[in-house]
Amino acid sequence: MKVVFIEDVPDVALAGQTKEVADGYGRNYLLPKKLAVLADSAASNILKSQMKQVLVKRAQAESEMKEIAGKLDGAEITIKAKAGEKERLYGSVTSADIAAELGNIAGQAVDKRKIDLEEPIRQLGVYEVALKFTHDITAAIMVTVESEEAVAEAEVKEEKEEKKPRARKAKKAGEAEAVAEETVVAEEEGEAKAEETEAKVEELEIRLEEAEVTGVKAEEAEAKAEETVTKTKKPKAKKKTTKKAEAKVEEKESSE
Repeated sequence: MKVVFIEDVPDVALAGQTKEVADGYGRNYLLPKKLAVLADSAASNILKSQMKQVLVKRAQAESEMKEIAGKLDGAEITIKAKAGEKERLYGSVTSADIAAELGNIAGQAVDKRKIDLEEPIRQLGVYEVALKFTHDITAAIMVTVESEEAVAEAEVKEEKEEKKPRARKAKKAGEAEAVAEETVVAEEEGEAKAEETEAKVEELEIRLEEAEVTGVKAEEAEAKAEETVTKTKKPKAKKKTTKKAEAKVEEKESSE
């Protein structure tokens, strides 16, 4: 039986293709489900006139799938799950779980039917999973299934590691502020000492000036003392002269 496919049938034909199929397959599956029509029927002629639009839509769909496949090929995703003994999951990771994670990477919903997962994942570990968008458009991803407890511990550890640099920065900022305050205090003390030193210098200068004045006064007093001594010595000279006169008088008297 020769038919013209209306819809894409995986691993059989694409929409718009004309292909020979088994009679039973065509009558019992393709024709009742309106996936194809007989190639010699009137419907096939109508279909051929509409196939241009179908082909345009299919080309757009293929372009979108290629773009998504390019984004996802080589991607690595991590799914958290509860696990018991021997790393066996309490539940399982399904195609829907993987599709949800891939949607975050692709920026749009990913059809879970495009994920070629033979059976749900029931064990912790790393798995390579294939994506089949069409026969020619494929991609491969890595899926890591981790225990929720292990992930929680890793997140806590990461959070602590992030806080350490912040604490160090805060400590350094505090130390820098303390050093700045000490510098300000030291500068203030230095200014006070400078003012004190300046005051002492001024006081010493005043004392030196006073000492110079005192020295002048001392010299004047010394000069006056010498003058007084000189004046005092003159009368004594007169007394000596009087004694000599008296001696001469006595000598004169004795000779007479």
